[in-house]
Amino acid sequence: MSARIRIAVDAMSGDLGPRVAISASQKFVTQFPDVDLLLVGNEPQLLSLLPPVKKLHERITLVHASDVVSMHDDPLFALRHKKGSSMWMALDLLRNDSADACVSAGNTGALLAIAKHLIKTFSAIDRPAICKSMPVDAGATYLLDLGANINCAPEHLHQFALMGSVLASASAEMAPRVALLNIGTEQQKGTDILKAAQLLLQSDERINYAGFVEANNIFTGAADVIVCDGFHGNIALKASEGVARFIANRIAKLIKKNVLNRVLCLLLLPLLKRLQHELDPSLYNGASFLGLQKTVIKSHGSADEKAFMHALMVAREQVIQQVPLRIQQALSQH
Repeated sequence: MSARIRIAVDAMSGDLGPRVAISASQKFVTQFPDVDLLLVGNEPQLLSLLPPVKKLHERITLVHASDVVSMHDDPLFALRHKKGSSMWMALDLLRNDSADACVSAGNTGALLAIAKHLIKTFSAIDRPAICKSMPVDAGATYLLDLGANINCAPEHLHQFALMGSVLASASAEMAPRVALLNIGTEQQKGTDILKAAQLLLQSDERINYAGFVEANNIFTGAADVIVCDGFHGNIALKASEGVARFIANRIAKLIKKNVLNRVLCLLLLPLLKRLQHELDPSLYNGASFLGLQKTVIKSHGSADEKAFMHALMVAREQVIQQVPLRIQQALSQH
């Protein structure tokens, strides 16, 4: 890693297009003077999105890319035919050490496929896992895998647990409690795969295994790292996002229902604002592709400026924490 942190940004991908990436990047470099950004995308289009009186920040470099991986592109098609895309070129900057991390809000499957091809996984890791932090009673819990691997063997869950533990310990100096997501906490509950994975975690001294955890305890802080296959992890993530939206909508409707509710809302406004800030999904945007040899961060496709900035912050933090190197060192201890 160079003295300065360089982050390659796939500026063209995502549901909202390059406007979010360029505005977030402009603000980000003013807040973090140790970071240089490489914005990869259609240069004329990116420049056209700047306000007339505003210039591109001196620590932002544009790298022209003539193509884009769409949100609907098949991952294998993108891998074979999108070498001129902003996603491919951003990852290639990371591959050849022109950048220390890569951030994209684009097609998750394509990003994973191209990253595996260009960046590679560690030899002891069969499959990368998507991991992100979730708000809990105190602090955050890391949940993985969130969709990269639908079917997992016990060995894969074991690898996910180790990588998640390394990430959690890099963020807070401790021995993170690692749990397996299951339908019960009893030893006899769950599939044969989960039972076999539990034996692997129990016998690995590198992992502080805390047992099984049920989905209703994801947000209680019962574990610092929760491990599952990508099928169930993605369902848990999407269900939690849906419940959060439901609660927010219900509160909004109740406030508008009558005058008394509006008066009570004014009294509770400071508390509601604090709660809104603590549970703001923008503050948890930025999922890591753990298992790759370098830092790749996936931003939510619908991320706004604040959320995209947080994905950039996650990339910066993981470069500083040297997360891939820590994972490599943990793997070599076995």
